Amino acid sequence: MKTRKFLIIGLLAALLSGCGNNSTPIKQNISGKAGEIVIVADKKIWENETGSELRKILEKDYPCLPQREPSFTLIHIPQKAFTNIFQIHRNLIICQLDNNIKKTAIVKKEDVWSAPQTVIYVTASDEKKMAEAIKENGKFLYNTMEEAERNRIIRNAKRYEEASIRKTVSGELGGSPFFPTGYSIKKHVPGFFWISYETTYTIQGIFAYKFPYRDSSSLSLNNIISVRNAVMKANVPGMLEGSYMITSPAPEGKPVMKWKTYKGIKFAEVRGLWEVMNDFMGGPFIQHVFLDRSGKNVIVLEGFVYAPRYDKRNYLREVESIIYSFTWENDQRS
Repeated sequence: MKTRKFLIIGLLAALLSGCGNNSTPIKQNISGKAGEIVIVADKKIWENETGSELRKILEKDYPCLPQREPSFTLIHIPQKAFTNIFQIHRNLIICQLDNNIKKTAIVKKEDVWSAPQTVIYVTASDEKKMAEAIKENGKFLYNTMEEAERNRIIRNAKRYEEASIRKTVSGELGGSPFFPTGYSIKKHVPGFFWISYETTYTIQGIFAYKFPYRDSSSLSLNNIISVRNAVMKANVPGMLEGSYMITSPAPEGKPVMKWKTYKGIKFAEVRGLWEVMNDFMGGPFIQHVFLDRSGKNVIVLEGFVYAPRYDKRNYLREVESIIYSFTWENDQRS
């Protein structure tokens, strides 16, 4: 028994020694809700121009929602209150003033106290220089935090994937997003998929479909919406007889389009509002529209949200992130 006891102690010591010498310490999981950013700054910084610029950049309206919602929820913490509880938050912007600083800097770091964490340090010698730097780098600050939120969702979608959905979609479209646990194929007809995650009061849906590419006009906003309305009428009925999804004709829901490139795929991003003809349902949608590898078909990935009882920003950001995870069939990695 003694020999066995010493053997166990020896093995434990060897394991602990190995961890200490050869392994990177495991960071604890992040805290905080989706879309939150903790701003660490002294009161005078937060209440003056620097704080005003941060709020202007990060609390601007999230695009194309039925009601106004800020892009991010900001939580202000004074420097002296920045304890362990807040250090593990998912998103941090730390503002530091020091008379000895010669050059104003904005630096991004990952996984400083937790993982997957994004931390941005803003350092300057005075408050005016700090405010100017934030104003000049507003796009970087916004995009960095947007990307951090997106990457976490994509990471979870891959880690907890319903792989059978991706396999089915890829077989027909040549590629697919990664769908996390809880999503299921609600409808599949040739050239069209409706994948959905539904609770008692919410629906997060993704449409994936294709149509023939004729010429450059196929990728115009008018044509994309015209095709969308035809596809929705044929495939997405409402709760009442004779009802079906359409693109909202209301001026405030008018679709907007911009071109983007992500991981080698150039696509048209289309945002707008949807509603149901002859019913009172509605909500926001976002599309990624691009050519397939043959150049003969247009692929449309659309995320939409129905959440009449709740704010919709985080729900829409989730489905948007899922369609961002699209990869071609031969390029997919779990």
